[in-house]
Amino acid sequence: MKRLSGFFAFLGLLVAALLLSLGVPSQAQQPPIPEEEAPPVRVEVDLVNVIFSVTDRRNRQVAGLGPDDFTVYEDGVEQEIKFFTTETNLPLRIGLLVDTSNSVRPRFQFEQEAAIDFLHTILRPKHDQAFVIGFDITPVLVQDFTDDALDLADAIRSLRAGGGTALHDAIYLACKMKLGEDSSSNYRRMLIVLSDGNDTASRVTREEALEMARRHGVTIFTVSTTAPSIEYSGESRNLQNPCKVLGNEGDRVLERFAKETGGTAYCPFNTIDVGRSFERIANQLRSQYTLAYTPTNRNRDGRFRHIRIATRRRGLIVHHRPGYYALPHQQARRGASE
Repeated sequence: MKRLSGFFAFLGLLVAALLLSLGVPSQAQQPPIPEEEAPPVRVEVDLVNVIFSVTDRRNRQVAGLGPDDFTVYEDGVEQEIKFFTTETNLPLRIGLLVDTSNSVRPRFQFEQEAAIDFLHTILRPKHDQAFVIGFDITPVLVQDFTDDALDLADAIRSLRAGGGTALHDAIYLACKMKLGEDSSSNYRRMLIVLSDGNDTASRVTREEALEMARRHGVTIFTVSTTAPSIEYSGESRNLQNPCKVLGNEGDRVLERFAKETGGTAYCPFNTIDVGRSFERIANQLRSQYTLAYTPTNRNRDGRFRHIRIATRRRGLIVHHRPGYYALPHQQARRGASE
């Protein structure tokens, strides 16, 4: 019996040695089973990012400014600037809205080519994307989002002038259906509107279109197709907005869309100046600043908060979005459904 028990003890030692040689730890060597890990702590941080550009009174881009040159206010209350950078690499999402009504016919072909040159210049393949909507009595998507400038050029050249003008509808639908598809802050959203601004066929109002642009953080740049009836000179072409001199109602509409969304309204004197207007838009997109602040008002009540960036240097104009909606965090992540 003793021999049998000794045999089993020897056998147990042999098995343990074999398991050890195979890299299998014995029960005594087994690592302790970790306790159930606590879920990670998630802290919601309110940080408002504002991309902006600065021009002088002659509409020339101003570079080399720093955080000490600016003060930011939210609803009239000064905020502390937490972050500041002189450039941004955010991908662009651009909607080009081309008025194809009868009123734009005289300069239509040249304006098409100027828009094509702009997209060739500004789009970075695999980084930026653009779409094209033509509108007369109704908006029509002629090219969906793409980074292929040749496809965009073909779509622009396929447009033909004729019909009424549904400007408000085009802006509303572009912001809601295209630029509102992704509610993340990983893109800069903008519309380039080529039109005379005289709406004759829209179903939505100007205010509804403007509200939709604000809700989705869309910046609107406008290029007027109406040549101002004032004398052209080297001095006059550098005016911030020559269309103010003309006083055309459509040009004032375009200016409001641009001003209320942080963009710029351009008013070319002639066909050559159309190309210069697109060049200035491109330069403005490449000469930007970004600042960020944590708002002192932490109440996420869904209301619109007005932003104002002031510069301490005289004679400069700051272009930025007018504000944002303080949505609850869950709704902000999900994006507005309107």
